[in-house]
Amino acid sequence: MREPGRVYLMKAGLEGEPMTDSMVQHFDACLGCMACVTACPSGVQYDRLIEATRAQIERNHDRSPGDRALRSAIFALFPYKRRLRALRGPLRAYQRSGLPRLLRRTRLLERFAPKLAAMESLAPPLGKRERVPARVPAVGQRRAVVGLLTGCVQGEFFPGVNSASARVLAAEGCDVIVPPSQGCCGALSVHNGREPEAQAFARATVDVFEAAGVDTVVVNAAGCGSSMKEYAELLADDPDYAERAREFSAKVRDISEFLAELGTVAERHPLAVSIAYHDACHLAHAQGVRSQPRALLSEIPGLEIREIADAAICCGSAGIWNVLNPEPARELGDRKASNIVATGASLLVTANPGCLMQVAASLDRQGARVGMAHTIEVLDASIRGLPVSALRVPDPLR
Repeated sequence: MREPGRVYLMKAGLEGEPMTDSMVQHFDACLGCMACVTACPSGVQYDRLIEATRAQIERNHDRSPGDRALRSAIFALFPYKRRLRALRGPLRAYQRSGLPRLLRRTRLLERFAPKLAAMESLAPPLGKRERVPARVPAVGQRRAVVGLLTGCVQGEFFPGVNSASARVLAAEGCDVIVPPSQGCCGALSVHNGREPEAQAFARATVDVFEAAGVDTVVVNAAGCGSSMKEYAELLADDPDYAERAREFSAKVRDISEFLAELGTVAERHPLAVSIAYHDACHLAHAQGVRSQPRALLSEIPGLEIREIADAAICCGSAGIWNVLNPEPARELGDRKASNIVATGASLLVTANPGCLMQVAASLDRQGARVGMAHTIEVLDASIRGLPVSALRVPDPLR
């Protein structure tokens, strides 16, 4: 359905029309990628509309028992760092057992439990945990004091991204404060209509970073940054937090956005590598951050950026959309992977953990030998003078 049709259904639902299964399906099928916000000539704020509508759905629509159970399981796990951490041991053992290869080859799990199969295929290979100190001092003259959000999935499944973020920020003259008591920012909850839950996470996040006394809150996950910049709307009706949320949101920056504003001073060492840069939807469409990552990467001698065809189209991750809608998500992921392979680049670079997991699964299905890295990991490797192999770029001779 075209967006005007969805907007009409939103209006009907908000005016009291019953939330039928058919109506709800239209909104469940929406990626929430915000590409329509970028494209709309009338400036319709579809992002706010879809989030408000999804909250209305969760309040008023009776989902099927199976759908309720799956959503409850997802939200009982992913926003909680300790629970994700407890999952790491069993997941690492499973990944080393050889079972993943067997299940994917036979497609047994895909046939009998497609949503569980989607979750299994998305799990990245887990290495050792990396702890980021509570304070990382600036290298040389201090230019800023920043707080770093470590995230839930980012912190437990991609811990190297947080370590790289702290090192790069410090190299650029920032005292980096990493509050150990921080939890989930609420992005997954707000994007899926779980408004009270999202508000609770938002209040806790505001409290933690206010107490840290930082000038800026730096975020290295596109979906998290997008939601944190909208805390003012999320907590607008809370008399105790409305003003604090506005002040907090004004301090939030994506890490590439912040570094571009600050101006870089750390020396970049050459990295002779071709990269395909993927715009995460919640960075490009929701936050309008497109040129900054490319500008930062362009500062690295020897690095070549290759653009991906149909770059504005979502990879199919969209938070938990790829788990709830595995078949269309797979189609989107496979199309994105094919376009990445067509660039001939050795390395895919993006700024969101969900995108990294989604595209990695599609590239694996295609047998493509393309490395994967977060934008900040590439900057970190250049500043530290590491070889290209540190970025997990496949050896073309193997």
